[in-house]
Amino acid sequence: MAAKKRAQLPGSTRQPVAGFRSTGAVDSSQRIEITVTLKPRAGIPAEYKASYAVSPLTRPRRNREEVQRQCAASEQSIARVQEFARDHNLQVLSADARKRTIILSGTVGDFNSAFGVALERFEDGKNWYRGRVGAVQIPEDLKDDIESVLGLDNRPQAKPHFRRQPVTGKIRQSHAASAYSPAQVAALYHFPAAQDGAGQCIALVELGGGYRETDLQTYFQNLKIPLPAVKAVGVDGASNSPTGTADGPDGEVALDIEIAGAVAPKAQIVVYFAPNTDRGFVDAVNAAVHDEENKPSIVSISWGGPESTWTGQAIQALDSAFQTAAAMDITICVASGDDGSTDGVSDGKNHVDFPASSPHVLACGGTRLQGTGSQIASETAWNDGPGQGATGGGFSATFPVPDWQAAANRQKFRGVPDVSGDADPETGYQVLIDGSSEVFGGTSAVAPLWAGLIARFNQALGRPVGYLNPIAYAQLPAALNDITTGNNGAWNAGPGWDPCTGLGSPDGTRMLSSLTSASR
Repeated sequence: MAAKKRAQLPGSTRQPVAGFRSTGAVDSSQRIEITVTLKPRAGIPAEYKASYAVSPLTRPRRNREEVQRQCAASEQSIARVQEFARDHNLQVLSADARKRTIILSGTVGDFNSAFGVALERFEDGKNWYRGRVGAVQIPEDLKDDIESVLGLDNRPQAKPHFRRQPVTGKIRQSHAASAYSPAQVAALYHFPAAQDGAGQCIALVELGGGYRETDLQTYFQNLKIPLPAVKAVGVDGASNSPTGTADGPDGEVALDIEIAGAVAPKAQIVVYFAPNTDRGFVDAVNAAVHDEENKPSIVSISWGGPESTWTGQAIQALDSAFQTAAAMDITICVASGDDGSTDGVSDGKNHVDFPASSPHVLACGGTRLQGTGSQIASETAWNDGPGQGATGGGFSATFPVPDWQAAANRQKFRGVPDVSGDADPETGYQVLIDGSSEVFGGTSAVAPLWAGLIARFNQALGRPVGYLNPIAYAQLPAALNDITTGNNGAWNAGPGWDPCTGLGSPDGTRMLSSLTSASR
Protein backbone atom coordinates (compact mmCIF):
# COMPACT_ATOMS: atom_id res chain seq x y z
CA MET A 1 0.00 0.00 0.00
CA ALA A 2 1.42 3.37 -1.02
CA ALA A 3 2.23 5.75 1.82
CA LYS A 4 -0.29 8.52 2.22
CA LYS A 5 0.81 12.10 1.74
CA ARG A 6 1.39 13.80 5.09
CA ALA A 7 0.81 17.32 6.37
CA GLN A 8 1.82 19.15 9.52
CA LEU A 9 -0.92 19.38 12.12
CA PRO A 10 -1.40 23.16 12.59
CA GLY A 11 -0.33 24.44 15.98
CA SER A 12 1.44 21.24 17.01
CA THR A 13 5.07 22.42 16.92
CA ARG A 14 6.95 21.88 20.20
CA GLN A 15 10.28 23.16 21.52
CA PRO A 16 12.09 21.90 24.65
CA VAL A 17 11.23 23.49 27.98
CA ALA A 18 13.84 26.11 28.88
CA GLY A 19 16.68 24.52 30.83
CA PHE A 20 15.92 20.96 29.64
CA ARG A 21 17.98 19.04 27.12
CA SER A 22 17.51 15.76 25.34
CA THR A 23 19.33 12.79 26.85
CA GLY A 24 18.30 10.32 24.18
CA ALA A 25 15.37 8.51 22.65
CA VAL A 26 12.57 7.04 24.73
CA ASP A 27 12.47 3.22 24.72
CA SER A 28 10.54 2.39 21.56
CA SER A 29 8.82 -0.56 23.26
CA GLN A 30 7.33 1.56 26.06
CA ARG A 31 3.53 1.69 25.88
CA ILE A 32 1.76 5.04 26.19
CA GLU A 33 -1.72 6.47 25.65
CA ILE A 34 -2.70 9.63 23.81
CA THR A 35 -5.90 11.54 23.00
CA VAL A 36 -6.85 12.62 19.50
CA THR A 37 -9.50 15.35 19.46
CA LEU A 38 -11.70 15.73 16.41
CA LYS A 39 -13.29 18.74 14.81
CA PRO A 40 -17.03 19.20 15.39
CA ARG A 41 -19.32 17.96 12.68
CA ALA A 42 -20.73 21.40 11.90
CA GLY A 43 -19.41 23.77 14.56
CA ILE A 44 -21.48 25.45 17.26
CA PRO A 45 -24.95 26.17 15.79
CA ALA A 46 -25.50 29.85 14.97
CA GLU A 47 -28.74 29.99 16.92
CA TYR A 48 -26.88 29.09 20.12
CA LYS A 49 -24.36 31.88 19.64
CA ALA A 50 -27.12 34.38 18.89
CA SER A 51 -28.85 33.59 22.18
CA TYR A 52 -25.85 34.09 24.46
CA ALA A 53 -26.64 37.79 24.98
CA VAL A 54 -30.26 37.03 25.89
CA SER A 55 -31.26 36.72 29.53
CA PRO A 56 -31.05 33.09 30.70
CA LEU A 57 -34.66 33.38 31.85
CA THR A 58 -36.04 34.31 28.43
CA ARG A 59 -33.95 32.33 25.96
CA PRO A 60 -35.19 28.87 24.98
CA ARG A 61 -34.13 26.01 27.22
CA ARG A 62 -31.34 23.90 25.78
CA ASN A 63 -31.76 20.16 25.38
CA ARG A 64 -28.46 18.71 26.59
CA GLU A 65 -28.55 15.67 24.35
CA GLU A 66 -29.46 17.70 21.27
CA VAL A 67 -26.58 20.13 21.89
CA GLN A 68 -24.16 17.24 22.28
CA ARG A 69 -25.42 15.68 19.06
CA GLN A 70 -25.06 18.90 17.08
CA CYS A 71 -21.59 19.68 18.47
CA ALA A 72 -20.29 16.11 18.15
CA ALA A 73 -17.71 14.66 15.79
CA SER A 74 -19.06 12.84 12.77
CA GLU A 75 -19.08 9.06 12.68
CA GLN A 76 -17.15 9.29 9.40
CA SER A 77 -14.33 11.23 11.12
CA ILE A 78 -14.18 8.66 13.89
CA ALA A 79 -14.08 5.79 11.40
CA ARG A 80 -11.27 7.37 9.36
CA VAL A 81 -9.07 7.98 12.41
CA GLN A 82 -9.75 4.48 13.71
CA GLU A 83 -8.67 3.03 10.38
CA PHE A 84 -5.50 5.15 10.48
CA ALA A 85 -4.78 3.85 14.01
CA ARG A 86 -5.22 0.20 13.00
CA ASP A 87 -2.95 0.71 9.99
CA HIS A 88 -0.21 1.80 12.42
CA ASN A 89 -0.70 -0.97 14.98
CA LEU A 90 -2.36 1.37 17.50
CA GLN A 91 -5.18 0.17 19.75
CA VAL A 92 -8.38 2.22 19.98
CA LEU A 93 -9.27 2.25 23.69
CA SER A 94 -12.33 4.45 23.29
CA ALA A 95 -14.07 6.72 20.81
CA ASP A 96 -16.60 9.28 21.99
CA ALA A 97 -18.42 11.38 19.41
CA ARG A 98 -19.84 13.75 22.06
CA LYS A 99 -16.43 14.57 23.52
CA ARG A 100 -14.92 14.41 20.03
CA THR A 101 -12.10 12.26 21.40
CA ILE A 102 -10.38 9.01 20.48
CA ILE A 103 -8.03 7.41 23.02
CA LEU A 104 -5.18 5.44 21.46
CA SER A 105 -2.65 3.06 23.02
CA GLY A 106 0.52 1.68 21.54
CA THR A 107 4.29 1.60 21.72
CA VAL A 108 6.46 4.67 21.44
CA GLY A 109 7.88 3.21 18.24
CA ASP A 110 4.45 2.86 16.66
CA PHE A 111 3.46 6.38 17.68
CA ASN A 112 6.73 7.75 16.30
CA SER A 113 5.93 6.10 12.97
CA ALA A 114 2.24 7.03 12.94
CA PHE A 115 2.74 10.74 13.64
CA GLY A 116 6.21 11.38 12.21
CA VAL A 117 7.79 12.31 15.54
CA ALA A 118 10.83 11.21 17.55
CA LEU A 119 9.97 11.03 21.25
CA GLU A 120 12.95 11.78 23.50
CA ARG A 121 13.71 12.08 27.20
CA PHE A 122 14.37 15.68 28.30
CA GLU A 123 16.10 16.39 31.64
CA ASP A 124 17.26 19.39 33.67
CA GLY A 125 19.19 17.47 36.32
CA LYS A 126 16.21 17.03 38.66
CA ASN A 127 13.14 16.44 36.54
CA TRP A 128 12.38 14.87 33.22
CA TYR A 129 9.58 14.53 30.71
CA ARG A 130 8.85 12.69 27.49
CA GLY A 131 8.88 15.18 24.67
CA ARG A 132 9.36 15.96 21.03
CA VAL A 133 10.67 18.78 18.85
CA GLY A 134 8.85 19.98 15.76
CA ALA A 135 5.35 19.32 14.47
CA VAL A 136 3.06 16.30 14.48
CA GLN A 137 2.52 14.82 11.02
CA ILE A 138 -0.87 13.44 9.98
CA PRO A 139 -2.18 12.02 6.71
CA GLU A 140 -3.36 14.89 4.51
CA ASP A 141 -6.76 13.24 4.09
CA LEU A 142 -7.33 13.54 7.88
CA LYS A 143 -6.63 17.30 8.10
CA ASP A 144 -10.36 18.07 8.15
CA ASP A 145 -10.94 15.47 10.89
CA ILE A 146 -8.16 15.89 13.46
CA GLU A 147 -8.09 18.94 15.73
CA SER A 148 -5.24 17.90 18.05
CA VAL A 149 -2.96 15.03 19.02
CA LEU A 150 -2.25 15.29 22.75
CA GLY A 151 -0.13 13.14 25.05
CA LEU A 152 2.89 12.32 22.93
CA ASP A 153 4.61 15.05 24.96
CA ASN A 154 3.84 14.80 28.70
CA ARG A 155 5.60 17.91 30.07
CA PRO A 156 3.79 19.67 32.94
CA GLN A 157 1.41 22.14 31.31
CA ALA A 158 -0.07 24.30 34.06
CA LYS A 159 0.42 25.50 37.60
CA PRO A 160 -2.05 26.28 40.38
CA HIS A 161 -2.75 29.96 41.03
CA PHE A 162 -2.70 30.16 44.82
CA ARG A 163 -0.53 32.13 47.25
CA ARG A 164 0.02 31.61 50.98
CA GLN A 165 -0.22 34.51 53.36
CA PRO A 166 3.32 35.63 54.31
CA VAL A 167 4.54 34.82 57.80
CA THR A 168 4.48 37.61 60.39
CA GLY A 169 7.30 40.07 59.80
CA LYS A 170 7.32 39.68 56.02
CA ILE A 171 4.04 41.38 55.32
CA ARG A 172 4.38 44.74 53.59
CA GLN A 173 4.77 47.52 56.13
CA SER A 174 1.94 49.48 54.56
CA HIS A 175 -0.54 46.67 55.06
CA ALA A 176 -1.97 44.77 57.98
CA ALA A 177 -2.76 41.12 57.36
CA SER A 178 -6.22 39.78 57.91
CA ALA A 179 -8.10 36.64 57.00
CA TYR A 180 -11.69 35.74 56.29
CA SER A 181 -13.74 32.62 56.16
CA PRO A 182 -15.28 32.11 52.70
CA ALA A 183 -18.68 32.84 54.25
CA GLN A 184 -17.42 36.23 55.48
CA VAL A 185 -16.20 37.10 51.99
CA ALA A 186 -19.57 36.02 50.59
CA ALA A 187 -21.29 38.31 53.11
CA LEU A 188 -19.09 41.27 52.12
CA TYR A 189 -20.04 40.62 48.51
CA HIS A 190 -23.74 40.35 49.45
CA PHE A 191 -24.24 36.85 48.08
CA PRO A 192 -28.03 36.24 48.00
CA ALA A 193 -28.78 34.80 51.43
CA ALA A 194 -31.83 32.74 50.52
CA GLN A 195 -29.82 30.34 48.35
CA ASP A 196 -27.27 27.68 49.26
CA GLY A 197 -26.57 25.98 45.92
CA ALA A 198 -29.15 23.22 46.37
CA GLY A 199 -29.77 21.26 43.19
CA GLN A 200 -26.54 22.42 41.54
CA CYS A 201 -23.31 20.60 40.75
CA ILE A 202 -19.94 22.38 40.72
CA ALA A 203 -17.08 20.67 38.89
CA LEU A 204 -13.49 21.34 39.98
CA VAL A 205 -10.65 20.52 37.58
CA GLU A 206 -7.46 19.49 39.40
CA LEU A 207 -4.12 18.50 37.85
CA GLY A 208 -2.56 16.77 40.84
CA GLY A 209 -2.75 16.37 44.60
CA GLY A 210 -5.83 15.47 46.56
CA TYR A 211 -7.95 16.06 49.64
CA ARG A 212 -8.47 14.24 52.92
CA GLU A 213 -12.01 13.53 54.11
CA THR A 214 -10.98 14.25 57.70
CA ASP A 215 -9.80 17.74 56.73
CA LEU A 216 -13.12 18.51 55.09
CA GLN A 217 -15.09 17.19 58.05
CA THR A 218 -13.06 19.30 60.49
CA TYR A 219 -13.09 22.42 58.33
CA PHE A 220 -16.83 22.55 57.78
CA GLN A 221 -17.58 21.51 61.34
CA ASN A 222 -15.51 24.47 62.57
CA LEU A 223 -17.43 26.77 60.21
CA LYS A 224 -20.71 25.28 61.46
CA ILE A 225 -21.62 24.51 57.85
CA PRO A 226 -23.01 21.10 56.84
CA LEU A 227 -20.40 18.97 55.07
CA PRO A 228 -21.00 19.31 51.31
CA ALA A 229 -21.27 16.25 49.12
CA VAL A 230 -17.83 15.85 47.54
CA LYS A 231 -16.91 13.16 45.03
CA ALA A 232 -13.65 12.41 43.20
CA VAL A 233 -13.53 11.32 39.55
CA GLY A 234 -10.30 10.01 38.03
CA VAL A 235 -9.29 10.92 34.47
CA ASP A 236 -6.45 9.36 32.44
CA GLY A 237 -5.37 7.20 35.39
CA ALA A 238 -5.18 10.03 37.95
CA SER A 239 -6.96 9.91 41.31
CA ASN A 240 -7.45 11.73 44.60
CA SER A 241 -3.84 11.42 45.83
CA PRO A 242 -2.87 13.85 48.61
CA THR A 243 0.85 14.65 48.67
CA GLY A 244 0.86 15.69 52.33
CA THR A 245 2.09 19.25 51.82
CA ALA A 246 0.07 22.45 51.64
CA ASP A 247 2.59 24.09 49.30
CA GLY A 248 1.91 21.53 46.57
CA PRO A 249 -1.20 20.74 44.57
CA ASP A 250 -3.03 19.70 47.76
CA GLY A 251 -3.23 23.41 48.56
CA GLU A 252 -5.12 24.04 45.34
CA VAL A 253 -7.49 21.12 45.76
CA ALA A 254 -8.42 21.99 49.34
CA LEU A 255 -8.76 25.71 48.57
CA ASP A 256 -11.16 25.02 45.70
CA ILE A 257 -13.33 22.56 47.65
CA GLU A 258 -13.46 24.59 50.84
CA ILE A 259 -14.35 27.89 49.17
CA ALA A 260 -16.94 26.44 46.78
CA GLY A 261 -18.37 24.25 49.54
CA ALA A 262 -18.57 27.07 52.07
CA VAL A 263 -20.43 29.49 49.79
CA ALA A 264 -22.67 26.85 48.16
CA PRO A 265 -22.86 24.11 50.85
CA LYS A 266 -25.85 22.30 49.35
CA ALA A 267 -24.31 22.01 45.89
CA GLN A 268 -22.67 18.74 44.95
CA ILE A 269 -18.94 19.14 44.31
CA VAL A 270 -17.27 16.76 41.87
CA VAL A 271 -13.48 16.91 41.64
CA TYR A 272 -11.97 15.71 38.35
CA PHE A 273 -8.36 14.63 38.85
CA ALA A 274 -6.14 14.39 35.77
CA PRO A 275 -2.38 14.38 35.03
CA ASN A 276 -0.79 17.82 34.65
CA THR A 277 -0.34 17.66 30.87
CA ASP A 278 -2.15 19.29 27.99
CA ARG A 279 -3.84 15.96 27.35
CA GLY A 280 -4.91 15.62 30.99
CA PHE A 281 -6.26 19.17 31.05
CA VAL A 282 -8.41 18.67 27.92
CA ASP A 283 -9.63 15.25 29.02
CA ALA A 284 -10.59 16.54 32.49
CA VAL A 285 -12.62 19.42 31.05
CA ASN A 286 -14.36 17.07 28.63
CA ALA A 287 -15.06 14.62 31.45
CA ALA A 288 -16.74 17.37 33.46
CA VAL A 289 -18.70 18.93 30.61
CA HIS A 290 -20.03 15.58 29.38
CA ASP A 291 -20.57 13.90 32.76
CA GLU A 292 -24.02 12.34 32.29
CA GLU A 293 -24.28 11.19 35.90
CA ASN A 294 -23.49 14.44 37.73
CA LYS A 295 -24.27 17.03 35.01
CA PRO A 296 -22.29 20.00 36.40
CA SER A 297 -23.80 23.43 35.73
CA ILE A 298 -20.55 25.22 36.66
CA VAL A 299 -16.89 24.26 36.12
CA SER A 300 -14.17 25.97 38.20
CA ILE A 301 -10.56 25.93 36.97
CA SER A 302 -7.70 27.36 39.05
CA TRP A 303 -4.81 26.08 36.90
CA GLY A 304 -3.19 27.66 33.88
CA GLY A 305 -0.06 28.98 32.25
CA PRO A 306 1.06 31.78 29.93
CA GLU A 307 -0.49 31.57 26.46
CA SER A 308 3.04 31.41 25.04
CA THR A 309 3.67 28.04 26.76
CA TRP A 310 0.73 26.33 25.04
CA THR A 311 0.65 24.84 21.58
CA GLY A 312 -1.98 26.16 19.24
CA GLN A 313 -3.58 22.73 18.97
CA ALA A 314 -4.01 22.44 22.75
CA ILE A 315 -5.50 25.94 22.95
CA GLN A 316 -7.91 25.02 20.16
CA ALA A 317 -8.90 21.74 21.82
CA LEU A 318 -9.65 23.38 25.18
CA ASP A 319 -11.48 26.32 23.63
CA SER A 320 -13.60 23.90 21.57
CA ALA A 321 -14.58 22.14 24.80
CA PHE A 322 -15.48 25.51 26.35
CA GLN A 323 -17.61 26.42 23.32
CA THR A 324 -19.54 23.19 23.73
CA ALA A 325 -19.99 23.93 27.43
CA ALA A 326 -21.38 27.37 26.56
CA ALA A 327 -23.87 25.79 24.16
CA MET A 328 -24.89 23.41 26.97
CA ASP A 329 -25.48 26.33 29.40
CA ILE A 330 -22.48 25.42 31.57
CA THR A 331 -20.52 28.30 33.12
CA ILE A 332 -16.70 27.99 33.14
CA CYS A 333 -14.88 30.08 35.80
CA VAL A 334 -11.10 30.35 35.39
CA ALA A 335 -8.39 32.01 37.50
CA SER A 336 -6.53 34.74 35.61
CA GLY A 337 -3.12 34.08 37.20
CA ASP A 338 -1.03 35.43 40.07
CA ASP A 339 1.98 36.96 38.30
CA GLY A 340 0.72 40.33 37.16
CA SER A 341 0.89 41.72 33.66
CA THR A 342 3.86 39.53 32.62
CA ASP A 343 2.25 36.29 33.83
CA GLY A 344 5.69 35.31 35.10
CA VAL A 345 7.36 35.33 31.67
CA SER A 346 10.81 36.94 31.74
CA ASP A 347 10.98 38.24 28.16
CA GLY A 348 10.12 41.83 29.06
CA LYS A 349 6.69 41.60 27.42
CA ASN A 350 3.16 41.40 28.77
CA HIS A 351 1.33 38.08 28.74
CA VAL A 352 -2.00 36.64 29.81
CA ASP A 353 -2.82 33.24 31.22
CA PHE A 354 -4.62 30.47 29.37
CA PRO A 355 -7.28 29.09 29.70
CA ALA A 356 -8.42 32.38 31.29
CA SER A 357 -7.87 34.10 27.92
CA SER A 358 -10.44 31.91 26.17
CA PRO A 359 -13.42 34.09 25.21
CA HIS A 360 -15.72 31.26 26.30
CA VAL A 361 -14.82 31.37 30.00
CA LEU A 362 -15.42 33.84 32.82
CA ALA A 363 -11.87 35.00 33.65
CA CYS A 364 -11.52 35.79 37.36
CA GLY A 365 -8.97 38.36 38.52
CA GLY A 366 -7.89 39.43 41.99
CA THR A 367 -8.40 42.27 44.45
CA ARG A 368 -7.31 43.25 47.94
CA LEU A 369 -10.47 43.33 50.06
CA GLN A 370 -10.89 44.97 53.43
CA GLY A 371 -14.23 44.93 55.22
CA THR A 372 -15.86 46.41 58.28
CA GLY A 373 -18.68 44.29 59.59
CA SER A 374 -20.69 43.28 56.54
CA GLN A 375 -19.57 46.23 54.41
CA ILE A 376 -16.56 46.69 52.15
CA ALA A 377 -14.21 49.35 53.55
CA SER A 378 -11.86 49.37 50.57
CA GLU A 379 -11.05 47.26 47.55
CA THR A 380 -8.15 47.71 45.14
CA ALA A 381 -6.41 45.70 42.46
CA TRP A 382 -4.23 43.02 44.06
CA ASN A 383 -0.50 43.72 43.68
CA ASP A 384 1.94 42.76 46.45
CA GLY A 385 4.98 43.84 44.45
CA PRO A 386 7.52 42.15 42.15
CA GLY A 387 7.74 38.43 42.81
CA GLN A 388 5.14 38.58 45.58
CA GLY A 389 2.02 38.17 43.49
CA ALA A 390 -0.44 40.32 41.55
CA THR A 391 -3.62 39.73 39.63
CA GLY A 392 -3.13 38.43 36.13
CA GLY A 393 -4.58 40.54 33.35
CA GLY A 394 -3.94 42.10 30.00
CA PHE A 395 -4.65 41.24 26.39
CA SER A 396 -4.53 37.93 24.58
CA ALA A 397 -2.08 37.32 21.76
CA THR A 398 -4.34 34.56 20.44
CA PHE A 399 -8.02 35.53 20.63
CA PRO A 400 -9.51 38.64 18.99
CA VAL A 401 -11.73 40.86 21.10
CA PRO A 402 -15.20 39.25 21.36
CA ASP A 403 -18.20 41.23 20.19
CA TRP A 404 -19.60 41.41 23.72
CA GLN A 405 -16.37 43.03 25.03
CA ALA A 406 -15.75 45.45 22.18
CA ALA A 407 -17.52 48.42 23.76
CA ALA A 408 -15.53 48.08 27.00
CA ASN A 409 -12.21 47.00 25.49
CA ARG A 410 -11.00 49.11 22.58
CA GLN A 411 -8.01 46.86 21.90
CA LYS A 412 -7.97 44.31 19.07
CA PHE A 413 -7.60 41.31 21.36
CA ARG A 414 -9.54 39.64 24.14
CA GLY A 415 -9.04 41.40 27.47
CA VAL A 416 -8.54 39.53 30.75
CA PRO A 417 -10.07 39.30 33.34
CA ASP A 418 -13.84 39.67 33.11
CA VAL A 419 -14.57 39.94 36.84
CA SER A 420 -12.64 39.81 40.09
CA GLY A 421 -12.77 39.03 43.79
CA ASP A 422 -10.63 38.87 46.91
CA ALA A 423 -7.28 37.26 46.06
CA ASP A 424 -4.56 39.04 48.05
CA PRO A 425 -3.15 36.45 50.49
CA GLU A 426 -2.74 39.26 53.03
CA THR A 427 -6.56 39.50 53.06
CA GLY A 428 -6.99 35.84 52.26
CA TYR A 429 -9.15 32.86 53.11
CA GLN A 430 -8.88 30.62 56.15
CA VAL A 431 -8.47 27.03 54.94
CA LEU A 432 -7.41 23.64 56.28
CA ILE A 433 -4.91 21.66 54.20
CA ASP A 434 -3.31 18.36 55.17
CA GLY A 435 -4.21 19.00 58.78
CA SER A 436 -2.69 22.49 58.82
CA SER A 437 -4.67 25.73 59.23
CA GLU A 438 -3.51 28.19 56.58
CA VAL A 439 -4.46 31.50 54.99
CA PHE A 440 -4.44 31.30 51.20
CA GLY A 441 -5.15 33.75 48.42
CA GLY A 442 -4.45 33.99 44.73
CA THR A 443 -6.88 34.08 41.82
CA SER A 444 -7.29 30.36 42.48
CA ALA A 445 -9.62 31.43 45.26
CA VAL A 446 -11.68 33.70 43.01
CA ALA A 447 -12.75 31.05 40.48
CA PRO A 448 -14.45 28.77 43.07
CA LEU A 449 -15.88 31.85 44.82
CA TRP A 450 -17.63 32.89 41.61
CA ALA A 451 -18.60 29.26 40.95
CA GLY A 452 -20.39 29.17 44.30
CA LEU A 453 -22.11 32.49 43.58
CA ILE A 454 -23.31 31.24 40.20
CA ALA A 455 -24.64 28.08 41.87
CA ARG A 456 -26.79 30.35 44.03
CA PHE A 457 -27.94 32.24 40.92
CA ASN A 458 -28.86 29.00 39.16
CA GLN A 459 -30.83 27.84 42.19
CA ALA A 460 -32.70 31.15 42.47
CA LEU A 461 -33.49 31.38 38.77
CA GLY A 462 -34.50 27.76 38.42
CA ARG A 463 -32.20 27.32 35.43
CA PRO A 464 -28.50 27.86 34.68
CA VAL A 465 -27.14 31.26 33.70
CA GLY A 466 -24.68 29.40 31.48
CA TYR A 467 -22.30 31.46 29.37
CA LEU A 468 -22.41 34.62 31.48
CA ASN A 469 -19.97 36.91 29.65
CA PRO A 470 -22.27 38.56 27.06
CA ILE A 471 -24.93 39.26 29.71
CA ALA A 472 -22.34 40.47 32.22
CA TYR A 473 -20.94 43.13 29.89
CA ALA A 474 -24.33 44.22 28.55
CA GLN A 475 -26.55 44.14 31.64
CA LEU A 476 -24.55 43.72 34.86
CA PRO A 477 -21.81 46.39 35.16
CA ALA A 478 -23.91 48.51 37.55
CA ALA A 479 -24.43 45.45 39.74
CA LEU A 480 -20.70 44.94 40.34
CA ASN A 481 -18.25 46.83 42.53
CA ASP A 482 -16.12 48.83 40.10
CA ILE A 483 -12.47 48.72 41.23
CA THR A 484 -10.74 51.95 40.21
CA THR A 485 -7.41 51.96 42.05
CA GLY A 486 -4.28 49.85 41.89
CA ASN A 487 -2.41 48.10 39.10
CA ASN A 488 -0.92 44.74 38.14
CA GLY A 489 2.29 46.08 36.65
CA ALA A 490 1.69 47.42 33.16
CA TRP A 491 -2.05 47.96 33.54
CA ASN A 492 -4.00 50.26 35.84
CA ALA A 493 -7.42 49.80 37.33
CA GLY A 494 -9.93 52.52 36.41
CA PRO A 495 -13.60 53.26 35.87
CA GLY A 496 -15.41 50.56 33.92
CA TRP A 497 -13.72 47.43 32.61
CA ASP A 498 -9.93 47.27 32.99
CA PRO A 499 -7.24 44.60 32.46
CA CYS A 500 -6.61 44.29 36.22
CA THR A 501 -10.00 43.63 37.78
CA GLY A 502 -12.33 43.40 34.79
CA LEU A 503 -15.83 44.71 35.42
CA GLY A 504 -15.22 44.47 39.18
CA SER A 505 -16.09 42.29 42.14
CA PRO A 506 -19.59 40.94 42.75
CA ASP A 507 -22.53 42.35 44.58
CA GLY A 508 -24.48 39.11 44.50
CA THR A 509 -27.83 40.51 45.52
CA ARG A 510 -27.74 43.31 42.94
CA MET A 511 -26.57 40.87 40.27
CA LEU A 512 -29.42 38.46 40.98
CA SER A 513 -31.89 41.34 40.87
CA SER A 514 -30.49 42.44 37.50
CA LEU A 515 -30.62 38.91 36.10
CA THR A 516 -34.20 38.56 37.25
CA SER A 517 -35.42 41.95 36.02
CA ALA A 518 -33.74 41.48 32.64
CA SER A 519 -36.20 38.67 31.92
CA ARG A 520 -39.32 40.79 32.45
